[in-house]
Amino acid sequence: MRKVVKFLAAVAAVVVAVGVQQSARAAFVGAPLGLRGAMQYIKFDQPTLAPMAFTIFCLKYKDECKPRPQHIVFRGGRLKLTAERMAQLQEVNQQVNSAIRPEPNLEGLRGEKWLLHPTSGDCNDYAVTKRHDLIAKGFPARSVLLGEVVVPWGEHHLVVVVRTSSGDLVLDNLSGHILPWSKKSYRWVRIQTPNNPTYWASLGDRNA
Repeated sequence: MRKVVKFLAAVAAVVVAVGVQQSARAAFVGAPLGLRGAMQYIKFDQPTLAPMAFTIFCLKYKDECKPRPQHIVFRGGRLKLTAERMAQLQEVNQQVNSAIRPEPNLEGLRGEKWLLHPTSGDCNDYAVTKRHDLIAKGFPARSVLLGEVVVPWGEHHLVVVVRTSSGDLVLDNLSGHILPWSKKSYRWVRIQTPNNPTYWASLGDRNA
């Protein structure tokens, strides 16, 4: 009887351990060490034009677009991904996703407004608000970039890319999870450059 009890306890322990590991992977728990080797870095390719709506956004919110002094105190210009930083990323992603009521833009380019902290809006509003909030929390502007993608159903979509020493992460209003950029099933179009937020670039090979 004791052997049966010990065997069942051992099986239960294995089941619990597997469940914990799966939950950790899903929620990015224990990220700094767990992410190493699991992600890739974005390769910036050729300079390209910024989205027209972004140019208008910069006229309205000039402080969001001006180059900031770069104090490079972390390797390669990337942010060290600590447990505290990961918690802040999750907090901002969840707060902004909850605070803004989804409102699709039915007017195309003419209807793009790119507003900070609106009560309702589309992906552009979520993205610029998240970038603003992360920089306000002390994230270097060069490590928090806007990126334009095309989703599987063909629509253009804006996300936030956070460049860390453990890889490039994506904050997305379509998901409550923060994922490596290479794990998103998107076609990447262009992204802000780290040295100057008004300059954008196309992306190189995903395997770079």
